[in-house]
Amino acid sequence: MTQQGAVQRRRATRWQPAVLAAVGLALAGAFTAPVIAQASGSGPSETLALQHAFASAAEEFDVPEALLLAVAHQESAWDARPGEYSHGGGYGPMHLTDVTPTMLTRGDAGMAGRADVAEVAADPALHTLKEAADLTGLPQERLRNSPAANIRGGAALLASYQREVSGATSADPGQWYGAVARYSQADRSQGAQMFADRVFRTLQKGATRTTVEGQRMTLPQNMRVEPATEQLSRLGLAQTKVVETECPTTMDCTFVPAAASNGQVSNRPANGIRLDSIIIHDTESSYESAINTFQTPGGGSAHYVVRSSDGAVTQMVPTKDLAFHAGNYSTNMHSVGIENEGYAAHGATWYTQAQYETNAELVKYLAERLDIPLDRQHILGHDNFAGPTSATVSGMHWDPGPSWDWERFMTMIGAPITGEHGVGGVGSVVTIAPGFENNQQTVELCPSHDPTGATTACADRTQASNFLFVRTAPSSTAPLFGDQAIHSDGVGTDRINDWGNTVQSGQKFVVAGKKGDWTAIWYSGSKVWFHNPDGVNTVPTRGRIIIVSASQDVSPSPVKVYGSSYPDAAEYPAGLSPSTQAPLSMYTIPVGQAYVADVPAAPTDDYFKSSGTVVIGSKSMYTIQYNHRTALVYANDVKTTHPTNP
Repeated sequence: MTQQGAVQRRRATRWQPAVLAAVGLALAGAFTAPVIAQASGSGPSETLALQHAFASAAEEFDVPEALLLAVAHQESAWDARPGEYSHGGGYGPMHLTDVTPTMLTRGDAGMAGRADVAEVAADPALHTLKEAADLTGLPQERLRNSPAANIRGGAALLASYQREVSGATSADPGQWYGAVARYSQADRSQGAQMFADRVFRTLQKGATRTTVEGQRMTLPQNMRVEPATEQLSRLGLAQTKVVETECPTTMDCTFVPAAASNGQVSNRPANGIRLDSIIIHDTESSYESAINTFQTPGGGSAHYVVRSSDGAVTQMVPTKDLAFHAGNYSTNMHSVGIENEGYAAHGATWYTQAQYETNAELVKYLAERLDIPLDRQHILGHDNFAGPTSATVSGMHWDPGPSWDWERFMTMIGAPITGEHGVGGVGSVVTIAPGFENNQQTVELCPSHDPTGATTACADRTQASNFLFVRTAPSSTAPLFGDQAIHSDGVGTDRINDWGNTVQSGQKFVVAGKKGDWTAIWYSGSKVWFHNPDGVNTVPTRGRIIIVSASQDVSPSPVKVYGSSYPDAAEYPAGLSPSTQAPLSMYTIPVGQAYVADVPAAPTDDYFKSSGTVVIGSKSMYTIQYNHRTALVYANDVKTTHPTNP
């Protein structure tokens, strides 16, 4: 089993290393509140240090201890993770936020190259860590890296909100309802209420857990609390407008708004922004946790979330608006995102029949309503999109993973991947169609790929899969191809999250060669091979557009490949700062290679929420199937052909 190369981890494990964080902080040493005595070794007092830190902070700031524990349980499940920040830009058990432009460029917003990223990041709701630092006098870096300091900061913040709402602290947890709702940083009443209600349900039910750091935590059960829900009106939050869900009438569908900072209000497609794709995701969390995350300022969002058990749907963003779901602003502009409760590492057990049926019904409804074609070039997975910049390509997500049965799903939406299996000559186009149940692939699953905690050691697993491995030569002993973005040595791995050496059901490629039972295709700027005896894994495809270098007949040079699609700077109206983009440095299309572009070239464009302005550029770009993911090329840099004989 090959181990070379750094393979990216799925974002939805939730936490990322802090760029400026101190490293090597041991948990016990990170607790610095002077009232807590520290034991040497790994004795009981060490494993209870976090519980003691909550008690100390509660006493210091006159916050009911159980309430402080319940808020932290809702925010972080009590995990401290010193030196890391969450998907929503929050630190520590109290999830004190400090969202930076860098987080927005690398997160689900995908705002790399956008001039307005600093403006978006400046929202005060995204900087509770600074507010906590001002209240406690503690350095911000300490609030990021010391769990005890973080808890003190959260307690101080909660107490300050309580004084704003009620004028004084109280020993009755129920009298803190308004303060807890304020702690959510929600800008609308419904979001704040849902957060507070979840906290008070936890307060009443109790909870116990051992954190990822080994800290034993307990919140007593059966606490009798009468929350003062009338306090919500004192916050002066906007009332959430009654929003009609955009779902088929037969569907169990409710609307719960995502945090305003986790997307952008727009008027697609009426304002000129095209909608051309629907993206399937998984949550890497529970249904309720995903909804909570999308309501928390500073993170991502999706238009829809689908529950695993029964297919129930929560819509969180109107389809006319942008949701931050794809990690690429250009993609967010033109797509609708559907999150499915589940985990990519365990997709076979999470992706239920109810979920497939709901997704199929919803996708057909949206495709008809928004005029989106029903095919695999417009209905995609999150793992099918490149990052907007060279720095973000390796970190893009791999969900819904190898267990989402694309062939089954496309059949359910009335667009089956059909045809007589086989493979045409060099220069023809094939669609990848290996089936699912009988397409058994062996992958390595490691703890880092599995946020459920069920995987305790790396091990091989053979499972039904939606992909085929590609290799550097026509042999089962040849190395797996290693995508340039994640494998500097060009050698891939069979780890479940290594997207850089796989082709997926429904994807289309140009045949580059044949040898025995093996078929070669152009892929990621290289010639790669996959096992395809008698064309059992492919369907010849007629009449598709093929992209080749436009310069090969004159002055041969590779074609540049991009991850976003913005107009040229000179095309922006005065007063609007242009977004910028650059070719993806690791990728090109060498002269002589060919790739499929089943989607017509589309004009470059951009959007400015502040004014509602849509900027349409004069140049157009093709979306091509470049490797496991799509990429963009300028139409003027390439030429097209339309083969008729596969």
